[in-house]
Amino acid sequence: MTAYIRIGQIVPSSNTTMETEIPAMLRAREQLYPERFAFHSSRMRMHRVTPEELAAMNQEGLRCAAELADARVDVMSTACLVAIMAQGLGYHREVEKDFARVVEQNGARSRVMTSAGALIHGLKQLKARKISLMAPYMKPLTDKVVAYIENEGIEVVDRLCFEIADNLEVGRRDPMRLLEDVRRLNTANADVVVLSACVQMQSMPALDAAQRQLGLAVTSTSACTARNMLDLLGLSGPVPGFGAVLEQESHSLGGVSPSSEK
Repeated sequence: MTAYIRIGQIVPSSNTTMETEIPAMLRAREQLYPERFAFHSSRMRMHRVTPEELAAMNQEGLRCAAELADARVDVMSTACLVAIMAQGLGYHREVEKDFARVVEQNGARSRVMTSAGALIHGLKQLKARKISLMAPYMKPLTDKVVAYIENEGIEVVDRLCFEIADNLEVGRRDPMRLLEDVRRLNTANADVVVLSACVQMQSMPALDAAQRQLGLAVTSTSACTARNMLDLLGLSGPVPGFGAVLEQESHSLGGVSPSSEK
């Protein structure tokens, strides 16, 4: 039997990106290393990226965590950054504690994380002190994301927000447009550019091209999510082709004995 490492994601119902980008990055890793991955998700309702819908969606997170614990996934993560960052500074730590409690209550051993915490984790791996970022959110939500990141000790020197409230429209945006958008972003004093601070706004095809274009480290929240997953699983080795954070060796945070189930 193939021994699979099981990846779990808690996904907004209108998200069409994270069940594509995370598997693509980890499938690319399979071409370089022996580990094999299986992908599982649980969904929570959300259509428009508004404070009210984000708060309502968050109430479903513990149910989703329990469902993924039932599948005995090796690692589980949220697949929405702004839903966490809009709830208050440092909130990803509270969510991770809640998920860990649910996992334990259901007799599982899944490692837990959030995409919001993963962005912070990835930026700190890159030793970022100053960043510039792009996001699809309305301006008030973008301001909350900026404040959240700065509360973690990373200065945001510039941001672009595209003010798209419909989450399906966010997912349909051509990622290669980011190569033109980034020309309007002030990156002069930045250590790292976050090409997409939103896991629904596609960026994966543009990461390496933007990095070459700018001559700076470039990443995205989805790439940082993949990096954090690998770190929690104790899986080392760079995965080139997806920006700066996956070009690095893993900073191991654990280890995993993959399931032998097909």
